[in-house]
Amino acid sequence: MSDIHIDDFYKDAGLILSRLYASFPRKTTIYVEDISGVDIPDEFGIHSDRFLACFSTMIWLQETDYLCYETTIRQEAIDQAVLTEKGFLGLSTSFTLPIEIDDTTSLLPPSVVADSQTTIVQLRRAIKNHSSIEIKRCVHYILNQNKGMLAASTRD
Repeated sequence: MSDIHIDDFYKDAGLILSRLYASFPRKTTIYVEDISGVDIPDEFGIHSDRFLACFSTMIWLQETDYLCYETTIRQEAIDQAVLTEKGFLGLSTSFTLPIEIDDTTSLLPPSVVADSQTTIVQLRRAIKNHSSIEIKRCVHYILNQNKGMLAASTRD
């Protein structure tokens, strides 16, 4: 059985990274409600655990150098956010999830086929299909591939 909060983390991270890629290299504001859904704070103004977990995902992505931002807007958003080099490269590299191959795929130019194998294209497809398994695989790949880069740089 899967831990729901981890599935939510992968979904939130995927949506956040996808939105930042769509505006790259422009800085943008990412609102928590746009990622996690509408939240109604309680009578004391405290947000739900789900809302706070999404905000924490934004902070974690910054702390682990996938994105940067200038400031937070309370716990509602991150302002002037942009992908870092690590985040951009993680989304624009090729990723070998099985892609749907049919008769039309063989007719496509090689550049189009190569583009369809990038992590961002596969992540967007997973988000569009609401596939938590594929979203998890894509985000996990992004987070894990930089581990390999670190190991290679320490060997040099």
